Amino acid sequence: MRNVTNEVKTKLRVPAAAAVAAAIVATFAFPAAGIAQDKITWRLQSHWPSASSSFKDSLGRLQRELTACTKGRMVLELHEAGALFPAKEIFPAVKRGVIQMGTISPAYLPETVSTAGIASGLPFAFRNVWEAAYFHKQLGFEKLIRDEVAAQGVYYSTDKVYPTEMVVKSPINSMADFRKLKIRSSGALQRFLSAAGAAASYLPGPEIYPALSTGVINGVHWGAAQGANSMGLYEAAKYHVKPALNIAGTDAFIVNQKELDDLPADVRKCMIDTLDEQFWMRTNEYQYLEQITLAKAIKEKGVKINELPPDVLDHLTKVAVKQWDEEGKKGPGAEKALAMVKKFLTELGYIK
Repeated sequence: MRNVTNEVKTKLRVPAAAAVAAAIVATFAFPAAGIAQDKITWRLQSHWPSASSSFKDSLGRLQRELTACTKGRMVLELHEAGALFPAKEIFPAVKRGVIQMGTISPAYLPETVSTAGIASGLPFAFRNVWEAAYFHKQLGFEKLIRDEVAAQGVYYSTDKVYPTEMVVKSPINSMADFRKLKIRSSGALQRFLSAAGAAASYLPGPEIYPALSTGVINGVHWGAAQGANSMGLYEAAKYHVKPALNIAGTDAFIVNQKELDDLPADVRKCMIDTLDEQFWMRTNEYQYLEQITLAKAIKEKGVKINELPPDVLDHLTKVAVKQWDEEGKKGPGAEKALAMVKKFLTELGYIK
């Protein structure tokens, strides 16, 4: 009788032990509610050098906000300009899914995106930052460019709108001075400055300061005061030119659409919501920082404001209007966007 009892006990212990073992395996294989899920790490290639103010202020903010919103599940691995790809190769890399995310200027977008030139900024169109912000968000321009970019499997979100202003080594006091400009530019502004009589050429961010300090170029635009200051441009060029060449959504985030769609629903919502909030936060913050940065550069670095004289302004405005029409010829999207711009500027009383 004792042997039978022991045999029964043994048989009962075997399934019990197996159940315990299975429970232990399940605990490690499938995190229970309340246990942190695996982190999602995305590589983000930026067109901003790490020295650029936007690398810290825009990317740093996005990284922090996503971490907070996802409770640490979403991690952005940030790479500065040139670390993985040249600036103009970021869009193809995101499109192919080589990396999940990037920052670009719409000036770097392929010719298939007809609204890119208008997104990167029509020269001498908007006069105030709020106008460009309203045009992007309330009047539907961002949706227009987003729809065009989506056709290539990429999600597009404007980082901020802000003025683009030149810094030059010698003041521009006449058309003769303007025609002596050898200026680093890109996109629609490069075409505009060339048409206006300057020698405009593209250089990636990391090459700008060496070219400026050695005289290869004598002018540059990289954002406005913050961009110039963070890139050390005021060390070589002491004249900050006003008014702005344009006010536009000159920087944008791009995301591989498939990667975005494959995110867990709550993480995907965090990504989209954070990008949308980023636009308003950075647009407002940028204007505040512009004022204090320029004032400090004037006081501490001897920077001087160079207001363009009337004859130069008149010439640039005439060239700008012709440039608008050229951008509008690039496709149905561009034609629609330009009509939106002109209607808005007419309502504001800037054009007839």
